[in-house]
Amino acid sequence: MDLQLGGKVAIVTGASVGLGRAIARMLAREGCQLAVVARRQALLESLADEVQALGLPRPLPVVCDITRRDAPQVIKQAVLDRFGRVDILVNNAGGSRPFDGLGTLQQWEDAMTLNFHAGRELAHAVVDGMCERRFGRIVNLTGGDEAVSINGGVPPNGAVHIWAKALSRLVGPDGVTVNCIPPGRIHSEQIDHRLLPTPGAQAAWVAANCPAGYIGEPDDLAVLVTFLCSPLARYITGQVIHVDGGARRFPH
Repeated sequence: MDLQLGGKVAIVTGASVGLGRAIARMLAREGCQLAVVARRQALLESLADEVQALGLPRPLPVVCDITRRDAPQVIKQAVLDRFGRVDILVNNAGGSRPFDGLGTLQQWEDAMTLNFHAGRELAHAVVDGMCERRFGRIVNLTGGDEAVSINGGVPPNGAVHIWAKALSRLVGPDGVTVNCIPPGRIHSEQIDHRLLPTPGAQAAWVAANCPAGYIGEPDDLAVLVTFLCSPLARYITGQVIHVDGGARRFPH
């Protein structure tokens, strides 16, 4: 299937490793021109080398901490200077924030900045241009909003889902879609090094929770992101689509 992504300009945040890296590679293979954003320059450059080695246009590495106040404008300007426009934004940067106890005010502010404000502000920085050109795709990688413990990364997920739904209604008439994807357990730094750091822990979690029978690979999620970024996905907007091998127990 031709996803009609040739020449589209895409920003992927948190692109240095894991899910973001897989999403960037897949978008590049479908013909997107890429700006890849993260804090670790060496990893971004290695991703750019990897894409270029496939005979594809070299991505633009943008080394930036998305929690900086000026990050949206810094990222936007770098992409406009190189490509002249933004067609696609994949907000992938974020992470779990488990607390000991209730968490401090600073811990909560840091968690909300990383997992809600940063991606929202970047979307707000680029969406007007999408509306003017009557095409845009915003995909937010979030997470579960089932409160099983005090974790600063969970409430922002619900906030992103509600904000994204509201934004989708505002910009839908201009050809812009906005969707959210909460990943389940998918091999990444966070899963393999923090949450389930041993083969035994991973096997036990799968046996207890995952009907698919395995922890997902980054490409299992990247395929959905890539499709949602396509012009073919024009009628899918304001949605929260779980990619978790069936682990989530609620049907909606």
